[in-house]
Amino acid sequence: MTSFQSIKNFYKPIQPSVNSKTNSISYIELKPDIRLENYIYCFWQLKTKKPLQNSFSYRVVSDGCIDIFFNKKNVSESFIMGFCRKYVEFPIGNDFDYIGVRFLPSAFPLLFNINAKKLSNQSQELKLFLPHLSEWIQTTISSNNSMKNIVKLLNIKFISLTQNLPLQNDSRFFKALSLIFYHKGYLDIEKDLNTGLSTRQLQRIFNYHIGTTPKAFSNVVRFQQVLNETTSKQSLKNNKLYLDLGFFDQAHFIKHFKTFYGVPPSKALF
Repeated sequence: MTSFQSIKNFYKPIQPSVNSKTNSISYIELKPDIRLENYIYCFWQLKTKKPLQNSFSYRVVSDGCIDIFFNKKNVSESFIMGFCRKYVEFPIGNDFDYIGVRFLPSAFPLLFNINAKKLSNQSQELKLFLPHLSEWIQTTISSNNSMKNIVKLLNIKFISLTQNLPLQNDSRFFKALSLIFYHKGYLDIEKDLNTGLSTRQLQRIFNYHIGTTPKAFSNVVRFQQVLNETTSKQSLKNNKLYLDLGFFDQAHFIKHFKTFYGVPPSKALF
């Protein structure tokens, strides 16, 4: 893989921790229009079916992506969350209907010419970076819109943004990205990412496109690989995938998993 268009075939960012056990909260993901599948992994919705008694803590696991999101109940505010080195957890109230757009790694900087490093490890107001898009959300989407209609509007909006857009692809960066995916995040950055870029150049270009270093992104890819290939605590124990991904022992793996998920595998998996 040396092109931007191939990322979708090699990487599936999972967000399992938003699947709440309570019947009062629902979470869904919807695929974008086929014309956007090289840029957007999914549109998502996290909402309460009825007001909760207590404020809900929303935990986002590390997935290497950048998200735009807004509360349909208050579209005057929209946000953007960059690459996160660890899980993020924050209270979002007891009555909400959040809609989000999850961009594939490197897609957001390529589409909007924004340095991903400026967004890393934080959530910021969208209007600070994309005021026109923030205004469009505020003036186009209302609390009366269904998720189906909102996805339709978002598809139309992002398709219009991508038409005739000159993407400046750096083949060396995408070659490095492909090697990280091929090795499932378990590789020697110095030896295995031989793409014609110096270590400093590689750091700089990853900071711009991803928002972090090649090593930090590889660690997230390795974590996501565990989520993609593990269906239960028992399968994790039997298959010992963590050994294939270069973890020295179970204790080392559990520490790594907890950093990106927020809880150990014994609590995250069923």
